[in-house]
Amino acid sequence: MTRGGRINEEEDPERKCIVSGEVQPKAGLIRFCVGPEGQVVADVMNKLPGRGFYVTADRAMIEKAAKKGLFARAAKQAVTVPADLPDLVEAFVLRRVIEMISLTRKANSAVMGYEKVKDWLQNGKAVVLLQSSDGSERGKTKLRMPSENGRYIGCLTAAELGLAFGRERAIHAALAAGGLTTRVVEEAARLTGLRAQSGQQDGGETALKDT
Repeated sequence: MTRGGRINEEEDPERKCIVSGEVQPKAGLIRFCVGPEGQVVADVMNKLPGRGFYVTADRAMIEKAAKKGLFARAAKQAVTVPADLPDLVEAFVLRRVIEMISLTRKANSAVMGYEKVKDWLQNGKAVVLLQSSDGSERGKTKLRMPSENGRYIGCLTAAELGLAFGRERAIHAALAAGGLTTRVVEEAARLTGLRAQSGQQDGGETALKDT
């Protein structure tokens, strides 16, 4: 699996990370560009005009690009870098993940709750298993992807996963194949990299049930 977490093997355009120098699929990178006032802007959806430059979806990489002046070098001009740029990027990607899971749910391609997820796993309908980062390990280990080709997402908190389903919190969820599922996996992989140093830990028994 690529750093972007692609499920299929379709060819993906590649770009070079301005920090590592590594060429990799765009799915695993964050595009940046320079705004009208010379500020560095994260173009999470790859739609903003102007010349773009790419950084691996990793908090440490973004911090290094800002600290070492690599954004200015890539832009070939003086730029202003927001002090909270890594947090801004994480927030943008998180919102995108939640929105896409919500759209997948509305298309009847996602379920939440232990029993529903268990049924989808047993019937082979689930291709992605999602479990909250702050759910208990004992509870989460009861559900496993039956196939090695399945994907696992564990970077969302119970509150964040619940938001995607219009609930207070969710511990277990699953996605079916098709639709936005591949994009959810890609964006969740980017979010995982952006949260790599956030120190999120499993919450023991604090988030055992979906509500």
